[in-house]
Amino acid sequence: MNRPNIIYLHSHDTGRYISPYGHAIRTPNLQRFAERGVLFRQAFCANPTCSPSRASLLTGRYAHNTGMLGLAHRGWSLDDYSKHLVHTLRRVGYASALCGIQHIAGPQIGGADAIGYDQVLQLDERNWDGCSAAAAAWLEQRDREQPFFLSVGFFETHRKFPTHEPEDDPRHMQPPSPLPDTPEVRRDMADYATMAHQLDTAYGRILDTLDRTGLAENTVVIITTDHGIAFPQMKCCLTDHGIGVLLMMRGPAGSGLTGGRCIDALVSHIDLFPTLCDVVQIEPPDWLQGVSLMPLVRDDAPSVRDEVFAEVNYHAAYEPKRCVRTERYKYIKRYDGRSHVVLPNCDDSSTKDALLGLGWRDRPIAQEELYDLVFNPNETDNLAARPDMADVLDQMRTRLDRWMRDTDDPILAGPIPLVEGGVTNDPDGLSPQG
Repeated sequence: MNRPNIIYLHSHDTGRYISPYGHAIRTPNLQRFAERGVLFRQAFCANPTCSPSRASLLTGRYAHNTGMLGLAHRGWSLDDYSKHLVHTLRRVGYASALCGIQHIAGPQIGGADAIGYDQVLQLDERNWDGCSAAAAAWLEQRDREQPFFLSVGFFETHRKFPTHEPEDDPRHMQPPSPLPDTPEVRRDMADYATMAHQLDTAYGRILDTLDRTGLAENTVVIITTDHGIAFPQMKCCLTDHGIGVLLMMRGPAGSGLTGGRCIDALVSHIDLFPTLCDVVQIEPPDWLQGVSLMPLVRDDAPSVRDEVFAEVNYHAAYEPKRCVRTERYKYIKRYDGRSHVVLPNCDDSSTKDALLGLGWRDRPIAQEELYDLVFNPNETDNLAARPDMADVLDQMRTRLDRWMRDTDDPILAGPIPLVEGGVTNDPDGLSPQG
């Protein structure tokens, strides 16, 4: 059979802060893509930290079931790289290539070579320009007879941001919703916006190459990111500001992945692996913990899941916590007994400095949080202690406990030890730089 090519375009720390999700960010190529494909409005990562998020997406398993309980460059790795998507695709004839960042195999195990791609592209420059140029050149030379899987990973929009361009005027910039509208935050967001525009330019080069070469006619393109943007109370947090991600797909005519549709149902990154199995018509491996999204795409069902789950274990510092999210409610539980924020798990920035100057370090955090996402979408009013919410709290606790037991979550047995040779920060510190 004529199976479609697959291109997986992924960025660092972008959340949903692009124009197709309603933000005033200059991303015209992503806007054009959304208007031709399918956009998922309620997509969530399985872990709002870099390596565990990517590991979950590419294995179709929750982070604590992959071995990736922390960052690859700090010593963590997959228990079994044969569960990576490329190996399932190889069994039905796919070639595979990696261009740019992968962030699920660190130097301690040989880097990208440990994953199993057929080819790792060499870049002239390790930035948006060099990565997109290498990917476009590879596509120009593709053999049309063999289907391929191409992963293109961008450093952008990870910090450090460039200085904003004149088009991203901080005087007219809207800060991220959980943060105050101050000059410091607006300048920081303007710098982010300029880097997002660079990322969009890179995507445009690749998408234009697909159109020009005719490859778009038989290619499924996935565009997503690992987690929320690198601002305080976002990345590495289990609120929607941390776990909410952009997710868009476009496919050939007849695939259902066309037409500029928006889907509001809850979906998780771990659903992408089974979705691709559905798209290319192969039997899904028995280890997958997600579900195919194609019933949503085909309008065969209004939803495919009642809840999504996410976790954090190690980022720069140890900060074990879990959450469950339904359409109406979010429940978050911490497992470290801490009463104040773990600041090393927040990237350094002028926004972070401004919040610290206003007393952020002294603000208490709760061991349990319950939010009504209809009346409090910013997740600032914790309802966990309210007597009238006791039944809802019990139901959400039960959902989370069931998932943790069903997936044999190691936190149930006590604190998770640092991997041998791993690196971690003091949770009482200030910076991920130690």
